Amino acid sequence: MIELKKEEERVILVGVSTSGREDADRSLCELCELAAAAGARVTGQVIQSREQIHPGTYVGKGKIEEIKDLLWESDAAGIICDDELSPVQMKNLQDELEVKVMDRTLVILDIFASRASTREGKIQVELAQLKYRQTRLTGFGTAMSRLGGGIGTRGPGEKKLEIDRRLIKSRIAVLNRELKEVKRHREVTRENRSRSYTPVAAIVGYTNAGKSTLLNTLTGAGILAEDKLFATLDPTTRNLKLPGGQEILLTDTVGFIRKLPHHLIDAFRSTLEEAKYADLILHVVDVSNLQMDEQMHTVYETLECLEVGDKPVITVFNKQDKIEGRQIVRDFHADYTVKTSARSGEGLSELLKIIEAVLREKKTTIEMLYPYSEMTRVQLIRKYGEISEEEYREEGIFVRAFIPVDLYNKVSVSRGDSPKNLR
Repeated sequence: MIELKKEEERVILVGVSTSGREDADRSLCELCELAAAAGARVTGQVIQSREQIHPGTYVGKGKIEEIKDLLWESDAAGIICDDELSPVQMKNLQDELEVKVMDRTLVILDIFASRASTREGKIQVELAQLKYRQTRLTGFGTAMSRLGGGIGTRGPGEKKLEIDRRLIKSRIAVLNRELKEVKRHREVTRENRSRSYTPVAAIVGYTNAGKSTLLNTLTGAGILAEDKLFATLDPTTRNLKLPGGQEILLTDTVGFIRKLPHHLIDAFRSTLEEAKYADLILHVVDVSNLQMDEQMHTVYETLECLEVGDKPVITVFNKQDKIEGRQIVRDFHADYTVKTSARSGEGLSELLKIIEAVLREKKTTIEMLYPYSEMTRVQLIRKYGEISEEEYREEGIFVRAFIPVDLYNKVSVSRGDSPKNLR
């Protein structure tokens, strides 16, 4: 048999430190994980301390010579820069180094492209890729160079450039229309959920914090959960029955990451907006990660960008099984905090109790005696409310429960035999 083995692409990571070497080291460490998730093998790292990023070549001339030597020594096929490069920076680096030049955004897009499985996910990824490429067409490579001469003439390179621009613009318009259709469908789904009085909890957090594992453990969703960045991309929604009997919907969202490009946020806005329309936010944090505080800051920045600021937040300090001893963890943005391990199940019963407590704050108390002919109303309370007392009496069923405010009229008003309000 002939075994076909996919050859790993060898790359060198390049970063610029403008605020502190320690921060640049942490960012490059994360870039290394991104490169591994994209299928590349890191053979070296270069960090330059500068007051600001070089506008023409990202790093200075001396560092470019150092990178050339490192490329030759490690036999690497390209470099990955830790920031989003401008078209000029990318072209100049390619001319200087004569190897493939990538940036953080391009690597993230590659990962997204390989992980997207639903129609919506594929549309969003392609849209983000085209917007990225659209800004980098001008003057790129010899295939698009201006070959004609004289005033008023056009070389075939410039003509090709205009054709590419037009094709990309046309494709972006098509994808935007398709994405609007998907968004319209998602809005209809949200309206149906609101009519059913079923609360929605959105799971958000930094990539690889354990969001998918938490969803799997609580609901048995069975979605992919691996110890790598952006292991899952497409959102998943599952039913969860709380200890009090109420059903809620748990929605897993795409993971956040530092330096997340704006056009990626725009492309995935319809997916990320699940958090905007949720009743509460479950913010999952990896306590075993040394960059936990920076990751939490990134999550809240992204939520602010999505205008998600008025929802109750439960911060889930996850992966307690990976740390030794007691660790002091705080989140001043959260309304509630809980320590858990989604893998072992530690703290999950407490998390469910907190979710019930948060949802209870949005409910009203009802105490009523229903005739047996009004069983359908009792069923509504069982499904969408939280029953604290239920007693079968000769004249009917006595119910004490917490119910959504919008449901009150449906369970308290009837024609003919109306329930007796005992309050």
